[in-house]
Amino acid sequence: MSLSLLGVHALCHTLAAVAALGLGSVLARRLRRHRLLIVVAVVSAIVLVPANLYCAVSPAAHDWLVIGVTLASMLSLATVTVLALTHRVATPGALLPRRVLAIGAHPDDLELACGGTLARLVDSGHEVHQLVMSAGSVGGDGDRRPDEAVRAGGFLGSTRTEVHDFTDTRLEESDVEMMQVIEAKIRRFNPDVIFTHSANDQHQDHRAVHIATLRAARRHPAILCYESPSATRAFDPSVFVDIEGYVDVKAGAVATHGNQRDKPYMSAERVHGKAVHRGDQAKVRHAEGFEPVRLMGFVAGDL
Repeated sequence: MSLSLLGVHALCHTLAAVAALGLGSVLARRLRRHRLLIVVAVVSAIVLVPANLYCAVSPAAHDWLVIGVTLASMLSLATVTVLALTHRVATPGALLPRRVLAIGAHPDDLELACGGTLARLVDSGHEVHQLVMSAGSVGGDGDRRPDEAVRAGGFLGSTRTEVHDFTDTRLEESDVEMMQVIEAKIRRFNPDVIFTHSANDQHQDHRAVHIATLRAARRHPAILCYESPSATRAFDPSVFVDIEGYVDVKAGAVATHGNQRDKPYMSAERVHGKAVHRGDQAKVRHAEGFEPVRLMGFVAGDL
């Protein structure tokens, strides 16, 4: 084996490891079990790059060592490639693309409640817009959180994320203004289905957004209410969306809200636990649950 080829092996391992580390968020969005690929890429680089370099520059390197390192290098790179190809998050395309509007009270509400569903809809070919009614300044940094909401929406693949600045924890005082904002968005975007908070939620802002949405969308045929961490025991979903392959995507979107990382409900463990719980109810592995206000049959088939 030529010295130049061994050098190429070392360079390939190095680039694979650097790419895996640097593109962690991209891998989380596009690959199931993306952490496994990162571990394989980094470990192979740590072990095989020095061995490749030693074989390339040392006159004491035996032929059997050169051949062994070469084969190990090729096997490792092939393993990384196979992992990337076989663990892709893939969803069949929709026969009829729809427009989806998701409405939340605060930054992170949508990612926590229906992030897996929104990502799956995007990957199926639907257009998703997100509407957030406050900057979340009472529960965190009001200057930072809107940017995190926009980045999280971009991570999921949403076409547009709008963040308004109605007063956090006092949204019910702006019920008319919120209704007008939602009405205007519905007129402009003309969504086929709307996601919003449930009435069965102990957070006053969530209930206020629920009411404002129902008033603004009073003539809309498809409204689904999602489950927030503050949902009460009365939350009773009867519509479920299979998010197998999207739980890590949802957790990655939630993690984008770094200003809230210390909140217990922001952990990947909680995200996975809720997906397993609703999946058990839906008789699939992972799911998100929704309460329908109204749901046209053709829309339900797209979900």
